Amino acid sequence: MFLAIIMAVLLVDQGTKAAVRMLMYQGESIPVLPSVFHLTYIMNPGAAFGILPNQNVLFITTGLLLIAGALVVYRKLPAEKTILKIALAMVLGGSLGNMADRLRLGKVVDFLDFRVWPVFNLADTAILIGVFLLAWELLKDGGKSDKGSEH
Repeated sequence: MFLAIIMAVLLVDQGTKAAVRMLMYQGESIPVLPSVFHLTYIMNPGAAFGILPNQNVLFITTGLLLIAGALVVYRKLPAEKTILKIALAMVLGGSLGNMADRLRLGKVVDFLDFRVWPVFNLADTAILIGVFLLAWELLKDGGKSDKGSEH
């Protein structure tokens, strides 16, 4: 399941970005729900909100460290920690999607535009959902103690 989620996120992300690149020109904005949601094709040279533009070495290095760390954590998770495994897979799939853009294009393709937030993509969405799931599970489990263990 872990690998399947990673691959699904990566394939959907890269497929939607390829469609945007083939069907739209940079800077084009197509209203889906006018003034609410548009498809707007931009190439983001930075991180979230365009911060630290043109720092690909930093982003790729950070991405590789994140991927390695997530894989180490995944290997240590007990089998019953399904939500944590799903969350890690979403973060990994999204990270790989954005890293693929950086390696291939030098920038990240963004196209989801809700007009009140910077333009983003499906990889960003998967990462955000994964991080929220991780936080939720860790906070939820943080109040529990191992009553049967003696340390």
